[in-house]
Amino acid sequence: RNGIGRIDIVENRFVGIKSRGVYETPGGTLLREAHMDLEGICMDREVKRITEGLSNEFARLCYNGFWFAPEMELIRNSIDFSQRDVTGVVTLELYKGNLICRGRTSPNALYNPDLASMDIEGGGENFDYNPADAQGFIRINAVRLKTYAALRAKTNQN
Repeated sequence: RNGIGRIDIVENRFVGIKSRGVYETPGGTLLREAHMDLEGICMDREVKRITEGLSNEFARLCYNGFWFAPEMELIRNSIDFSQRDVTGVVTLELYKGNLICRGRTSPNALYNPDLASMDIEGGGENFDYNPADAQGFIRINAVRLKTYAALRAKTNQN
């Protein structure tokens, strides 16, 4: 009814043949979007980064028929471990082919409005976090950018 979850793609099959596929998975699309939104508030940044790579490998192995391969077992166990704190409720809105996350809550959310706020005086004190510490972090990370800019400037002058 809302056109959610329909894709028309050209695939690269394992044997080297390209094929066209039209798939409709409205329920799967809704579940995936809600789950990805929960991962955003429940999962550590670096764990999320690693699981994104594992997800791509998981999809490749599934597509190519390697469900029972040892590398697939490793990936499944790693992904299961990464999901242990991902739980909660997501409110979705469907409108004219769009899927919009309107809200999310989780008892395991890593998001803390007091810590994240720039407006709350003393926000983050319970975490030994001082926003002024960011100045040193920014300066340290800027060193490589300044070095690169200096090299570019030198190269353009010659």
